[in-house]
Amino acid sequence: MQSVSGAKMPNNGMKLNYKQFLKWFVLGLIGLVNGYAATLMYMNGEFPFAMLTVIVTSLGLYFFGSNKTYAHRYIFPGIAGMIIFVLFPLFYTVNLAFTNYSGKNQLTFERAQGVFLDRTYKSGENYPFKLHEADNGYQLSLTVDGQQLVTPVIALDNDSVINLDLTPGTAPGEALKIKDIIAKKNQLGQIELMLPNQEEVRMSGLRNFGAVGPLYTKLDEDGELLKNNRTGEIIKANFETGFYQQYDESTQQFVSDEGLAPGFIVANGIANFERIIEDEGIQEPFLEIFIWTIFFAVATVVLTLIIGLVLACIVQWEALRGRAVYRVLLILPYAVPSFISILVFKGLFNNSFGEINMILDAIFGIKPTWFTDPTLARLMVIIVNIWLGFPYMMILAMGLLKAIPEDLYEASAIDGANFIQNFKNITLPLIMKPMTPLLIASFAFNFNNFVMIYLLTEGGPNMIGVSEPAGYTDLLVSYTYRIAFEGSGTQDFGLASAIATLIFLLVGGLALLNLRFTKLTQD
Repeated sequence: MQSVSGAKMPNNGMKLNYKQFLKWFVLGLIGLVNGYAATLMYMNGEFPFAMLTVIVTSLGLYFFGSNKTYAHRYIFPGIAGMIIFVLFPLFYTVNLAFTNYSGKNQLTFERAQGVFLDRTYKSGENYPFKLHEADNGYQLSLTVDGQQLVTPVIALDNDSVINLDLTPGTAPGEALKIKDIIAKKNQLGQIELMLPNQEEVRMSGLRNFGAVGPLYTKLDEDGELLKNNRTGEIIKANFETGFYQQYDESTQQFVSDEGLAPGFIVANGIANFERIIEDEGIQEPFLEIFIWTIFFAVATVVLTLIIGLVLACIVQWEALRGRAVYRVLLILPYAVPSFISILVFKGLFNNSFGEINMILDAIFGIKPTWFTDPTLARLMVIIVNIWLGFPYMMILAMGLLKAIPEDLYEASAIDGANFIQNFKNITLPLIMKPMTPLLIASFAFNFNNFVMIYLLTEGGPNMIGVSEPAGYTDLLVSYTYRIAFEGSGTQDFGLASAIATLIFLLVGGLALLNLRFTKLTQD
């Protein structure tokens, strides 16, 4: 028996070692792959994404590699999701708020500099060329000063740069047609030809090769100063504006305030937040939109609460026949996808052909301009949002009403209390305490109700005399979106991120308030 058990011991040890080896092999492979990906991201200038990859990978390797963190393996997907989809976008947005990131400033300084250095210009004459099909490939022929020069036979089957010397000679056969040149345009564009006089020429058209030189060259080691070889002008990188600008070396000053595209990203401190405060074209609509956002969220919560609570009391009334049918009908607006309901209401409120205006015109002889009048547009938005929100409040109220003990109402009936007194002294106090955190959450949701505004009015009617696009029905979140993606040709992501940061602080404060009320409710 001892010899048998002794023979099995090494097998168990080998099995355990095999599992350990497989585990560390897989973890090591994951670490290598993600490390390589992070290195590529860093080399391409994507430092935030490289750091994100390193952090998530390191946590994963630690949780799955250490026996002390065995329990954390089950919550790692949730932790990774929170880091990737919550914390990283938050930190990235806050970071952009302190930069000049925009539609014109999207590259790093090194990449923007590379774009300028890669630009070329026609620095000499053009020479007509022809493309000929030869054995095992193609040949190019150029006519230079009346002399025909040809290249060696080339394959033209890839896009890599090819350097060829031109020598006097005659190309075989007839020249290919223009359609064949167009088909090989990308490959021909990568060819550099050397003339007998050592002049380099590249393809400058579908029929010509020409002398092409670099448009810009460095004047210093860092490349902050560049010279335009065609005009002789000097440009310098301005790290305050994030652009290369014309520069006068004698006075050591920038000649023009206009920057050359593409720009590059630079840190600008709190400049975006100062713009919100100081720029009247942003300050005035921002304050008006902020007040309207607060009013919209409060009005929606209060009105949906009142309507939902009243309807909940009605459908819970035992004397009402067909209560189940009424409940289903009143819950239907909540069951239908909101974007469908919003688009239906957009048609109903149409100024010219909407059914609502047809009814109002037939009864009262009026046709309100819902989408062009600021007050009516805001009223329409609130009406539609109440329609979408009251079923949710009604469902909450129905559940809370069921939780109220019937003994309280029976004792109240003995004391001679009526319906209003019961509602005021029993129903409302017992409902509001547990519903308060839900109301705060509803306020936070409506504070950022982007879909509602964008589908119904797109923020319109638009305000006049503002620096950035803004509308009378815009909420802060839709205002931020319009600055980021509909700005006047600039797409000012930095300013949009600054506003998004302020929204985060406001909504974060509401979340803390919600937690505080929840704690008080539990106590």
